[in-house]
This record gives sequence, structure tokens and C-alpha cells, in this order.
Amino acid sequence: MCVIQTTHKTYKNEHMKPIWNRRDFLKTSSAATLAALAAGAPAASMLSGCGKSKLNTGTADTVILLWMAGGMAHTETFDPKRYTPYEKGMQSNGVLSTFKSIPTKLDGIHFSEGLQSIGNVMDKGTLIRSYVAADMGHILHARHQYHWHTCYEPPQTVAAPHIGAWIAKEMGPKNPVIPAFIDIGQRFTLGEGEELKAFHTAGFLGNEFGPFLIPDPSQGLESVRPPVGMDAKRFERRNQLYNDLISKSPAGEYGSDYQKESLKRSMEQAYMLLNSPEATAFNLSLEPKDSYDVYNTGGKFGLGCLLAKRLTEQGARFISVTSEYVPFMGFDTHENGHTRMADMKKMIDGPVAQLVKDLDKSGHLDRTLIILASEFSRDMMVEGRPEARVQEQVGQPDVINDIKFYGMHRHFTDGCSMLMFGGGIKKGFVYGKTADERPCKTIENPVKIDQVHQTIYHALGIPEDTQYEIEKRPFYTTPDGKGKPIKDILA
Repeated sequence: MCVIQTTHKTYKNEHMKPIWNRRDFLKTSSAATLAALAAGAPAASMLSGCGKSKLNTGTADTVILLWMAGGMAHTETFDPKRYTPYEKGMQSNGVLSTFKSIPTKLDGIHFSEGLQSIGNVMDKGTLIRSYVAADMGHILHARHQYHWHTCYEPPQTVAAPHIGAWIAKEMGPKNPVIPAFIDIGQRFTLGEGEELKAFHTAGFLGNEFGPFLIPDPSQGLESVRPPVGMDAKRFERRNQLYNDLISKSPAGEYGSDYQKESLKRSMEQAYMLLNSPEATAFNLSLEPKDSYDVYNTGGKFGLGCLLAKRLTEQGARFISVTSEYVPFMGFDTHENGHTRMADMKKMIDGPVAQLVKDLDKSGHLDRTLIILASEFSRDMMVEGRPEARVQEQVGQPDVINDIKFYGMHRHFTDGCSMLMFGGGIKKGFVYGKTADERPCKTIENPVKIDQVHQTIYHALGIPEDTQYEIEKRPFYTTPDGKGKPIKDILA
């Protein structure tokens, strides 16, 4: 019933999945964005009610998404397998984990070496070891990230809202001054920036529910100040002129009347934040030094977690903190997988654990749902999954004679790990299982993306059948409104 249309006619062998390249993705997502600007107000569908008046009693008020962008290998992080140390001349197919496993706070549950701090807070959350990413033909990071964040496979004829936008729309701001949807750490000036923009949006819901973007958390305060060289009065005049321009423009010139009003409200909210005492939450220099130093692990992610903590305490509704997707960097380990993973662990381990501990100590964790996830996993030998292999994007020799080939380099979609803390999630619980031998695929309790989204919505009290009518069709939070929460992980 919802709008999912595919027009490309080239298919991948027997799997009959469309092969989409970067140009296809940009073309279709841009068309959907333009359609969203032209669309009028999304109407509550007559099939069933939606909106804040229909909210059930939830167990969470705030969501923090910790996004491990680039494909975080499950066997190198939260689901370690047999460890094989590096040795020149070793067989590639015999390597399942390149790190030793270490015990966690949970009896019998081990993580990969380098994640000791997160392992020590697992008594406060749930480990999911069986997330299965979608089969979408040739694997493109931006497409899988689009799918994870919107729950819809691209391309779409409708600009699908980001999960943060759905939450902002349905829940409204928790603190009227703090933006309901805040995105920390992702730049759009690097490779695949345009593709990433396609899902960092509220889509047809309107600009006011889109993300407040903070590319660099160390400069978070700059995000709520006038540009350098512009005083407050000049900024106020410019803001008023901009509002007048939008209000008096001919119909359709800057989008539909609904979209223009939504854009005006988003500007007004930004202006309100600029003049509020809550703006100090964005100023990390006010954090005590001992706390700041724990989060400051290099790069932007750790400080992004610190900013997320401060914003949660000030009443943010949805916050995304990303390790940042930049092609061939971070978790996008097409080579030097072992050494790169070691560096990434140093960056994320302390801040993630400290965020959980700090929110628990302040009393916010009970009503804050934290999710740590990635678009898919990685394997040394398998691209895609065993039953639906796709075109290999990186070479892997049968025999390893260079350490750059020691690690997980290929995209693997059939067994990914995810963590959840707080907000009504079970404590000290493990869900799902992957095989101990290659291919280390999901063998118990597979989890799909619509279940992840509905688990989050359930925790917030947002009904499963929430939808809006767009292009004369109902558009649900999850495709066709069929997604169901993972009841087994709910406390």
C-alpha cells in the first residue's frame, strides 16, 4: 500500500535484485526530494489514527543512535569467533577473528579485545547478534544506510523520512527550545555526501522535523551562533527578511505552502535556541575536565557522545552520533582491516561505555533508549551473504603475505551485531546467534530492520500502524505497517 516503485530493469542473476549504481541512486533520491517540496501537508490516513493523540504509554522519552558508519565487522567486535594471530603465509579462509576474545560483565558472553569498557556495562543492556541486512543487489553503503535510517529500500518515489524525523513529528520536542532531531558528526562535503543527504531529511513530513546538523561536536556552540562577523541584530534582520521572502513568494516557488511554513518554523526554532540559556549545552568547554578527557579519544565520535549526554540532560528527543561515513576510512575497512579496527575500538570503547554510565548515574538512562548499530557487517571471504552473493568489491588473496589483507574487508549482510541500552530494554540479555564457522551467518532469531524500528517506536509509545497519506496513499513508519517490535528484548 505504501509507495515502493522500482523502474530499473537490470537484475542480478537468479536473485532478481536490481543493480543500482551511484548515478541511479542520486537521480531517484533527488526526484523524491523535489516531489516532497511540491507536496502538500501529509494527512493523517483514514485507515487508522496516527499522531500524538494516539500515543501509547511508552518506556522511553529520548533516543540516542550511535552509528558505526561503514560496516562494523561482527566477528571483530561483539560476536568474536576463533582467533587466528597474524602469520605470513596463513590461509585467508581460516581467519574468523583477528582479535582475541575477552569476557564481559555477562557470564559466558565475550567481546573482541579492545572493547573492555563496553563489555563492562553489558549488564545494563541487550546484545543482538542476529541483525540481517537487506539484499539489494550490488552493495552501496549509502543505499544500506538509507534503508537502515528510513526503513525503506531506495529508490522511492516519496522522500522517506529519517527515523529521527518520524520521532520528532510524532513526539514533538521534549524541551521546546532544544531541536527534537539532532545529528552529530557527519559531513556532506566528502565522498558520497549527496547520497547521505538523501536520508538526512524529514522527507514529506516537512523541514521543521528534519535534523539540526552539527558536523563537528567540538564546534557545537558555533552551530547555534550567528556566522562569524555577523552580530545578533544583523542576524535577526536577515532572519526576518528570509521569512518575508518565503511568506510572500508565489505559490510553488519554494515548495508547497505546507513545506514553506514548515521551513519557517524550523528557522524560528533555530532563532529561539540562539537566544536561550539552553544553548550552553552545546558548549563542551563547560564540561569538567575529568569527564571531557574520558570522552576525548581522538576524532569526533567521543566528543559527539559527550554532546549527546549534555543534550539528553537538556531535553533532546532524538540524537544521532556517527563515527562518520567517509569512503575507505573508519569502519569501511577495504584493507588494513585489523589495524583500522584496533584504532576504531580505541575511539568508541570508552565514550560509549561512559555515556551509558553517565546517563545511568544521572537517572536519565531509564527513559533514554541507546542503540549502537551499523549498516552491515564484514567478512574476509564472503561479499553479501552465502545465499545471495554479490559482485566482490575488494580482492582477497588465498594466502596472506601482507598484514593489509589481515582483517575483514568484504561487505557481509547475514550476521550483524547491535547493542541497546535503557528505555525499557532488558538488562544483561543476549538475543540471536550466528554460526561459529564461516560463513558466520545468523542461525537463530534473525532480526530485520522493520523490527528494529518498531522496537524503538514501541519503546516511545508510537503505534505500529502510524501512517500519513501522501500521494493519495498511506505511508507507514515501516513498509505496509507490517513491522513488529522484538518483544523478547523488552523488559
